[in-house]
Amino acid sequence: MKNKTLYIVRGLPGSGKSTLAKKLCPRDAYEADDWFVDHDGIYKFDPSQLGKAHHYCQTVVENAMQTGTDQIAVSNTFSQLWEMKPYQELARRYGYHVSIIECQNDFGSIHNVPGDAIEKMKARWEAIE
Repeated sequence: MKNKTLYIVRGLPGSGKSTLAKKLCPRDAYEADDWFVDHDGIYKFDPSQLGKAHHYCQTVVENAMQTGTDQIAVSNTFSQLWEMKPYQELARRYGYHVSIIECQNDFGSIHNVPGDAIEKMKARWEAIE
């Protein structure tokens, strides 16, 4: 039996989450930001769509689990611990080991997230104990 792993990659914008997730799982790395990429590959963020973006991300992760994909990575900010719970529950349901990785680098946000928004994320950051 193969060891199935879900990598939950968390960190502030620009910390290297997406890059790491794609290195871990080149074909099976998912994030809520995927929702905001149009058919031409252009990123168009719309805060009113965040709920749909996260629902989409959970759905594609679950679809990958249903097909038996061995290694899956999901990279989102996950600034608060409760945000990881839906993925942890999916992992339990489908028999995946969970590995949580926290990125702490600062490469600059490729999505031009304003500094004040990043500061708010830092303020609500919950560490894993």
